[in-house]
Amino acid sequence: MQLSMTDIWAQTGWFARVIIVVLILMSIISLSVAVAKWIRFRRMATATRAFAPAFSQALENDNIAEALAAADQYTKSHVARVLGESLREVAPLLNDPRVAGAAINSAERSVEREQILLANDLKSGLGMLATIGATAPFVGLLGTTMGIINAFSGMATSGGGLEAISAGISEALITTAIGLMAAIPAVWLYNYFTARLDTLFSELAYAGREMIDWMMDRQAKREAGLPARAAGASH
Repeated sequence: MQLSMTDIWAQTGWFARVIIVVLILMSIISLSVAVAKWIRFRRMATATRAFAPAFSQALENDNIAEALAAADQYTKSHVARVLGESLREVAPLLNDPRVAGAAINSAERSVEREQILLANDLKSGLGMLATIGATAPFVGLLGTTMGIINAFSGMATSGGGLEAISAGISEALITTAIGLMAAIPAVWLYNYFTARLDTLFSELAYAGREMIDWMMDRQAKREAGLPARAAGASH
């Protein structure tokens, strides 16, 4: 006897139905988080590509106000957020030779602080993906275990053979299958976005270091009476 999914659902007990609904909700949540993350990362990449040359040109011209305006314009860029906030914090100190060294140290701390804040922001939702990927198979297994118990209890009561409990076994195993279907994409998506975050943080570390190098070079050139070189913070 072949059972369709409709037949299995019709014969499924209330506990297995609850498990199936929970697993479907977990799958919907993981996909929603993934779509939101993908859209945000795509917008960040697009904004950064537009921000980079504008910011670099402003620093090349030693125009801090223009650089800050570029950061304000491309607020969706992760690089603009970190470098803009850091540069804004130390901008009043950069033109004062007496505190130039302190300004550079302050900029380094500001970059690190902004990176930490951004990391916490970008990692939001990834814990949900990890939780779903880790727990969905066990939720499905719970439904399977209870279904098998009910199937064998029914066989003991009715005294029938395996054919008599085939529907019960199918009902039990379907929850494990749905649990795996929810968990596998969640694990893949978690690993994908974790790798993307590692790349983003590497870009931020490089960009921050380049901006600090520009500040140091700017100060050295000012002391020597020469123009500052262009920063590579937006590479």
